[in-house]
Amino acid sequence: MNFKEFIENDREQNNKEKFEGTFLEYLEIVKNKPDTPKLSHKRINDIIIKQGFEILRPEENQRIKKIYGNEVIRRYNFFKNDFFGIDKVLMKLMNYFNSASMKGEEARQVLYLVGPVGAGKSSLVESLKRALEEAEPIYSIKGCPMHEEPLHLIPKHLRKDFEKVLGVQIEGDLCPVCRYRLMHEFNGKYEDVPVVRKNFSIRSRKGIGVVPPVDPNNQDTSILTGSVDISKMDMYPEDDPRIFSLNGAFNVGNRGLVEFIEVFKNDVEYLHTIITATQEKSIPSPGKGAMIYFDGLIIAHSNEAEWNKFKSDHTNEAILDRIVKIEVPYCLELNAEKRIYEKILKKSNFEAHIAPHTIEVAAMFAILSRLIQSAKVDPITKLKIYNAEDIVEKGSTKKIDITELREEAGTNEGMKGISTRFIIKAIDNALSNSEHNCINPLSIMESIVKSVKDMDISQEEKKKYLGFIQDTIRKEYNKMLEKEITKAFIHSFREQAESLFNNYLDNAEAYINKNKLKDSSTGEELNPDESFMRSIEEQIGISEASAKGFRADVTSYMFYIVRSGGKIDYTSYEPLKEAIEKKLTASVKDLSRIITKSRVRDKEQDEKYSSMVEEMKKNGYCDHCCDVILKYSANNLWKD
Repeated sequence: MNFKEFIENDREQNNKEKFEGTFLEYLEIVKNKPDTPKLSHKRINDIIIKQGFEILRPEENQRIKKIYGNEVIRRYNFFKNDFFGIDKVLMKLMNYFNSASMKGEEARQVLYLVGPVGAGKSSLVESLKRALEEAEPIYSIKGCPMHEEPLHLIPKHLRKDFEKVLGVQIEGDLCPVCRYRLMHEFNGKYEDVPVVRKNFSIRSRKGIGVVPPVDPNNQDTSILTGSVDISKMDMYPEDDPRIFSLNGAFNVGNRGLVEFIEVFKNDVEYLHTIITATQEKSIPSPGKGAMIYFDGLIIAHSNEAEWNKFKSDHTNEAILDRIVKIEVPYCLELNAEKRIYEKILKKSNFEAHIAPHTIEVAAMFAILSRLIQSAKVDPITKLKIYNAEDIVEKGSTKKIDITELREEAGTNEGMKGISTRFIIKAIDNALSNSEHNCINPLSIMESIVKSVKDMDISQEEKKKYLGFIQDTIRKEYNKMLEKEITKAFIHSFREQAESLFNNYLDNAEAYINKNKLKDSSTGEELNPDESFMRSIEEQIGISEASAKGFRADVTSYMFYIVRSGGKIDYTSYEPLKEAIEKKLTASVKDLSRIITKSRVRDKEQDEKYSSMVEEMKKNGYCDHCCDVILKYSANNLWKD
């Protein structure tokens, strides 16, 4: 790379994008592009909507139906690579922006995110701030500390005429600094006032203001609304704008957003500026100046304990009435939780190999800790239902209404439990302590156990968490591992499963329709193979009396999929999928048990063992984790 040329090209490009002209020139720009002077809520809404969204309907998407019932879900592209398992939260967020962008009541309300630590509140705010930085630049009055909209220069008695010609609505008024400059620098000739084009910037505090929690003993509203420059008070009167330093969060966040971090850690009196900033869209100027117009998204966040404490005080009603609260709970969907960890790990510099099921085991622990205990199902079943998995029992899919489980749990589910940060730290510790540059489900479980023991929580809660990882999850992992190892003994497992599926479907269809099957080799007509069908059905406990009904269910379900334009395979119907997998694995289960446990193998056994190891390596295991997992299997699976 020619560094000098690269730098100069970038500088030249930036200079091309810069604009400086008079207010008259700006009017021509607005006339040609009437959506240039957007208000803050509409700007943020348009940034998100511009990237598109997909509508997921339950009748077209089985996973959506299983998780959300009959609710239609909108999934926004803006959020899809960073936020998982919180579709309904994001929909509430977008409902707020949509209403606020149309100047509904939400435009005069604080957007407040409440939830447990590590649930993603700060990340959501950061994504909005980054979006503003990457958005199209805005036009503002040159030298204005609040980078305000140039259309504020138009006198109020002429605004209706300008609105009609430009096709816009003009809202707001000049800040004291610009009003003074207009009268004294430009002699009231607003058409000559210079206008510039500028970007939003977190670092330069342009259009993005941040208010951290402040020590109650040292709170100063200048952090919000700027201050008076004492050195100039001998030169100018108290209400002269030339003594104002408009550098508070509301000043710099004008036309963009103002973030209040851990908002209720501040004294109530400190938050009173929010009342006028929302309802009247104005903020006090420092000292004895007039009120200043403010246009910006006010977004605050804190944890639930601080919210409950704040709302319990009835004297806070004025602020509470100006808040749109959106709860941001922990993710309760296993697949989405895994994606969160994978996203975070991709940003790190760890290069260790991660064995199959490692991230899944960690995610299972996090979600089990967040679920409220149900009287209807055990914790692991509830976890699977929340992950849109079918629960097969006695040859049929067990019908458990996810809506009933959610109603039973109440609105607080997901607001407590193990945080994402806790799990990531446990994974990081396992990666750091790995001697073989590899981590697996066993090492991650060990790391989580150590982390739980170090937690500053009650003994009862600690015992519950250790029970999840040492008992519930270990048993579930053993089931997964047993199935995986026995599958590894079967060459071309998928092809054999599909062959069994097609054979069963042909026989079941002939049986239900009382037809005969034609042998593909001899052309001979044969009766449906009852013994073959029973050998599969028995795997999931279907009695002889129930077999006819099961066959009818399978054939009608497959016909429904084909009629709906879908493709069928052995995984299409969960009970049949489980039966086929059990049939296949049962055929090699004893062999895999013997060979895995054997310390001394004959030549044939050794070949089969080596073949199984190669198959496991194809499925994502390395030499080290394969050795560890198989030793664990020999000692913990297929116990006599």
